[in-house]
Amino acid sequence: MRGPRNGRSLSQPPGLDVTHPRSLAREAALKILYQLDVRADLDPTTLFAEIDEAITDADARRFARDLVLGARAELTTIDAELSAVAINWTLTRMAAIDRNVLRLGTFELLFRPDLPAAVSINEAVDLAKNYSTKDSGAFVNGILDKIRVRATAPDRAAPSGS
Repeated sequence: MRGPRNGRSLSQPPGLDVTHPRSLAREAALKILYQLDVRADLDPTTLFAEIDEAITDADARRFARDLVLGARAELTTIDAELSAVAINWTLTRMAAIDRNVLRLGTFELLFRPDLPAAVSINEAVDLAKNYSTKDSGAFVNGILDKIRVRATAPDRAAPSGS
């Protein structure tokens, strides 16, 4: 897998907390989601070998796979949610990396209640800062915070599939 813009490997990402296996798992999941987004002919399971090479912790590997498979399974719901809150932005207009950081973060916020929202948002912001433009962190933070607010609204129904 190609590393961040500075060319570092997956095992040594800049700015991410690599002491925490879940940070590395999120990074691996993002890279796979990105590849699947730009190459629709790929099969996610064929890309899991890259996770196995990059992540030694079995729980982190499982977490990365769960993120990829879950985000892909809930893509319609996730994209609808993103479209609802991303005022003046269409998904196709977003940079591909930002779109997939947002998909990953939205999946965690909507379908992984076991994960603290603040952690999911902070990790997504770090990914955006490391892999996209200087403005992407703020963009991702703003969109995911809107998702968080909508997801915790008292009148909000649980998303389908949860």
